[in-house]
Amino acid sequence: MKIIAVIPARYASTRFHAKLMEDLGGKTVILRTYEATKKSNLFDDVFVVTDSDLIYDEIVSNGGKAIMSIKEHESGSDRIAEAVENMEVDIVVNVQGDEPFINTVALEKLIEVYKKDSEKKIDLASLMFEITDEDEIDNPNNVKVVVDQNGFAMYFSRCVIPYPREKKVGVHYMQHIGIYAFRKQALMDFYKLPMKSLEASEKLEQLRYLEFGKRIKMVETKDKSIGIDTPEDLEKARRLLSK
Repeated sequence: MKIIAVIPARYASTRFHAKLMEDLGGKTVILRTYEATKKSNLFDDVFVVTDSDLIYDEIVSNGGKAIMSIKEHESGSDRIAEAVENMEVDIVVNVQGDEPFINTVALEKLIEVYKKDSEKKIDLASLMFEITDEDEIDNPNNVKVVVDQNGFAMYFSRCVIPYPREKKVGVHYMQHIGIYAFRKQALMDFYKLPMKSLEASEKLEQLRYLEFGKRIKMVETKDKSIGIDTPEDLEKARRLLSK
């Protein structure tokens, strides 16, 4: 089974423009993410796929592998699908470009899901962790997921799901972490399928998979990723790196 990591890397970012090219301890954020992914030794190959000449040159000039997107894409899945369409691979893991301190343990859990899936019932695997703070649960920037008894996603939403009409029934609220491991065929199917109303409404690409019957296995992790979404996050990352 051939497993690769692909790091989608857009230059523009709504909340923090050009954050992937910001300096983090003498190297750019995207280069640190690429190198950390390589050093994990979990993958047969690692690529950055980008719409930016600057990011492409940053990776290639430092001995890495990068792919330029040909088309404009609305989602990371679309960008990755274009990049791997003609590759002979089985599993494609999406590593976020703004998370230079990659969670190796969590990535190992995602890969292990496929090693145990002899009947190939899993189309995607992704991560979640429990949240208990009410403000975190209410925050629409935190995507929530509900799963069935076998750990497969039933729905994702920016709203509170399930709605707590009764508070004493032992409900656990799970926040989704947007790191995916795709079976290649599921990724290519996604690439050809249209956006439907649920995805368009919530602005969550994973809902396209569910709307078209794909099965998403959710894996619980205790470790929240350290992402860089704001200048304040970058300063925190710099302090962490300097310790």
